[in-house]
Amino acid sequence: MHTPAIVAQQDRPAPLDVGGFLISVLASGAQTGSNEFFHQSGPQGKGPGPHFHPWDETFFVLKGCLHCGVDGIETIAQPGTMIHVPGGSTHWFHFGEGGDEILAITSRGNASAMFTDFAKGVNWANPDRSHLIALAAKHGQTIVTAA
Repeated sequence: MHTPAIVAQQDRPAPLDVGGFLISVLASGAQTGSNEFFHQSGPQGKGPGPHFHPWDETFFVLKGCLHCGVDGIETIAQPGTMIHVPGGSTHWFHFGEGGDEILAITSRGNASAMFTDFAKGVNWANPDRSHLIALAAKHGQTIVTAA
């Protein structure tokens, strides 16, 4: 049985540094039984490149403007914008001018474990791309490489 979760800002776990942006795991699938919740923030230009995974992912822009693409559709999302990415859709995002903050919600996924592995297992100052691709694949994510 899962229990209710209330996470006040001062009680958030320390954020994970994933490629120069910060991800706080607010609730994992193990805690909720389904969805995972993340607070993400970062400076201009940071964010993941094109990738896809089997879980749905939804972003809600809290602050700044998020430049993102989903299956070839690009947008610059302002605060208050919601972007839903169905599982299997190729997507990416970069934080806009002045940096951004977003709330991310995933379903059926492995994102919290993957983000933890990314934070602990990748030297982001000099990342080994083949290691990053293998680590992502371990969690069901595929990093799209240029053809």
